[in-house]
Amino acid sequence: MQLTKTDFIQYLNCPESIWLFKNKPDEYTKGEFSLFLEKLIKEGYEVEEYAKQLFKKGIELPENATPEYTKKQLGTDSTIFFQPSFVTRKGVFARIDILEKLDDGGYHIYEIKSSTSIKKDKKHNHLKDVCFQKYVLQECGLKVAKVSIINLNKEYIRQGDIISNELLNITEVTEELDNLYSTVVNEINAAVNFINKEKINQEECSCKYKTRSNHCDSFKYFNKDIPEYAIYEIGRISAKKVVELVEHNHTAIIDIPLGFDLNIKQQVQVESVKQETSIINKPAIENTLSKLKFPLHFVDYETYASAVPKVNGMSPHKHLVFQVSIHTLHKNGDLKHFEWLGKKMELPLEMLTKMQEFTGLTGTFISWNAPFEIGKNKDMIDWLPQFTNYLNYMNANMFDLMNIFKEDYVDYRFRGSISIKKVLPVLCPQFSYQDLEVQDGTMALDTWGRMVTDHNFNEDVVQTRKNLLAYCELDTLAMFEIYKVLK
Repeated sequence: MQLTKTDFIQYLNCPESIWLFKNKPDEYTKGEFSLFLEKLIKEGYEVEEYAKQLFKKGIELPENATPEYTKKQLGTDSTIFFQPSFVTRKGVFARIDILEKLDDGGYHIYEIKSSTSIKKDKKHNHLKDVCFQKYVLQECGLKVAKVSIINLNKEYIRQGDIISNELLNITEVTEELDNLYSTVVNEINAAVNFINKEKINQEECSCKYKTRSNHCDSFKYFNKDIPEYAIYEIGRISAKKVVELVEHNHTAIIDIPLGFDLNIKQQVQVESVKQETSIINKPAIENTLSKLKFPLHFVDYETYASAVPKVNGMSPHKHLVFQVSIHTLHKNGDLKHFEWLGKKMELPLEMLTKMQEFTGLTGTFISWNAPFEIGKNKDMIDWLPQFTNYLNYMNANMFDLMNIFKEDYVDYRFRGSISIKKVLPVLCPQFSYQDLEVQDGTMALDTWGRMVTDHNFNEDVVQTRKNLLAYCELDTLAMFEIYKVLK
C-alpha cells in the first residue's frame, strides 16, 4: 500500500485515521483536517507557478508522470525538473516540487510552501516534509546534497505584476535536517507498517487523549463511547488534563471528580452541565451594557485571503474585506440596516465611503470577536489612509459582544464554544444558519472568490450575491437579537 507525504502528515496527527482512509475508504468522512490539507495543496499550486519562474531552464514533467518516466528524464542533459516522482520498494511515494541535478552528481531538493514562514510546530512541520522527500530519493539511490524550502515573503507588497524573486524566499535547511532525519525515517517505517496492518483496534484512536482542536476527522468513528457533553468541550482545557481524565475513564463532564484542578471559568461550565441550566451574572452584564453609547452599530466583515496577493498594495495572506453588514440601533428603538458586497477584486474604497456616510463618527461599534474587525480596520488604514480618522474611531469605540459569554453568561448547551453559531440557537432559537445557502465564513470567501475570479463560474450571479448578503446580514441581526435577550 502506497504512503504519500500527505498520508504521512495525517499519520503523524492520528495513525488510526490514515489507516481507516487507506483500508476502509467508504467509512472515512472528510472533515476540517482534510479540508485544511486540501486548502494547503490548492494554494501550493498557485505559489508553485511563480516558483518555477525562478528556474528558467526547468523541464515540466507531465502530470502524474510515473517514477519510471522520471528516471529516464534524469538521464538526459537537463538539470532542473518540475514534479519528478519517485517510489521506494516499500511503496513510499514522493513527488518533488523542484529538483536540481548538481555538477557533482548530487541533487538539490526544493520544497514549495504557501506559508510566510517555515513551520516547525507539532501539527505541521515543514522540516519533516522535506525529510520525507529526502528519504524517498535516497532510498531510490540518489544522493541528496542540498535541501531548500521556498516560501512566501511576508514583506512583499504587490504593485502591478507579481515579481517572483521578490514574492518568494529560498532558505537552505540541509543542516537543520541532520538532527531530525533519523527520527523521521523511523516514523516513515512505522507509518508504512501501520497502514499495512490487516486489523487495528477500532474502538478508539489516539485523538481520544488530545484536546478538541486536535481531533482527527474520524474521531466519532473510533470513539463511539464518548458521551454527550464530553470533557473535550471544556473551554481551554489542557491536553495534560484530558489525558488524566481519560486514563481514569472520566470522559463525561458530569463524571469529573469533585476538586479536580480546573480554573474558575471551567468550573462554572462544569456546574452548568451538572445543573443543566445557564449560569448568568446579571449585574455584571447590566453594568457592561450600560456603558455602550447609542447609536449601536452591530458590524460584521467577510474577508478573502489568498497566498499570492490579488490586489495592489496587499501582502501574502492578508485579508481583503469584500463584504460588510451593519445593523444600527438608535436610542428611540429604530433599527436600520446597511450592507455592501464587492463586485470585483479591489480595495473596498466604495464600502468605506458608504459605511462612513451610514454610521458617521458616532456611537459604539459592536462585533463578535472584535480583534478580527479591529485588525482588518488597521490593514485598511494602511491601504486607504484617507479613512484613518473613521477607522481609528471605530477601533477606539469597538465592543466585543462575545466577551460577555466568556464569564458572565455560561450555558452548557454552547458546548464549550462561544462562537455566535453556538450562542444564537440557545438564546434565539427562532433564528438559524442551517436554512441559508451560505452557512459560514469559509463558504462565503470561497463562493465570492470563485464568483469574481473564475471565468467559468456557472452559478447564477444574482442569486449568489443574494445568498452572500443573507449570510452576512444574519451575522449582525444575530448580534442585535442576542443583545435584546441580554437586555
